[in-house]
Amino acid sequence: MEEKELYYKLGYVKISPYRCKTLKNIGTDVKMPSEIAKDTGIQTSQVSASLSDLKKEELVVCVNEEVRKGRLYKCTEKGLEIQKYL
Repeated sequence: MEEKELYYKLGYVKISPYRCKTLKNIGTDVKMPSEIAKDTGIQTSQVSASLSDLKKEELVVCVNEEVRKGRLYKCTEKGLEIQKYL
């Protein structure tokens, strides 16, 4: 990722404590929104909104998009790179 994009995405994540905590909590794992909510103390609805934001910025990806319940999320390479600065 080039430097300009890195700083844009880093700022985007850091401006929201919810996005920051959500991305940090996933780490190198694969997690459901309910697990992230439990670990961070953030409401599940807020975690879901944060995941949606992070997904739009290509920082996380849903690995089983076809299911309605039990969706699993993991960080992309860009997401893992951003984590180093959090």
